[in-house]
Amino acid sequence: MNIPADLKYTKDHEWVKIDGDVATVGITDFAQKELGDIVYVEVDTLDQTLDKDEVFGTVEAVKTVSDLFLPLSGEIIEFNESLETAPETVNTDPYGDGWMVKVKISNSAEESELLTSDQYKELIGA
Repeated sequence: MNIPADLKYTKDHEWVKIDGDVATVGITDFAQKELGDIVYVEVDTLDQTLDKDEVFGTVEAVKTVSDLFLPLSGEIIEFNESLETAPETVNTDPYGDGWMVKVKISNSAEESELLTSDQYKELIGA
C-alpha cells in the first residue's frame, strides 16, 4: 500500500500536501481501495470557507457514496476539474492527478493535528 512519507493524513482517510498557506487534498490509496471503482466526485463548495472536518464534497463508487471531510479550515480555492470527466483517476493516481481540492489554510495551528505517514499506517494496520 502506498503511503507517501511527505504527506499528512486524517483519520477520515484524506491526505494533505501543504505548500505555504495552500493545502492540496485527496483521498488515500487505502480509501480508494476500500471504495472500489470511483465513478463520480462532487465538490460544490468551491470558493466557500469551511471549518476543519466539515463536508466539502462526496465521492461515489459503484456501491457506495462517501462524504469528504476537510482536513484543515480554509477556503476551497480550486477543484480538480479533470475528475468530472475522469473520476477513475482517483483510483489510478490518488496522490498525483487524483487530487480533489486546494484549500487556502485559515488556521495553520490545525496542521499539528494531522497524522504522519507512520501514524496513518498504524491507524489502518499497514
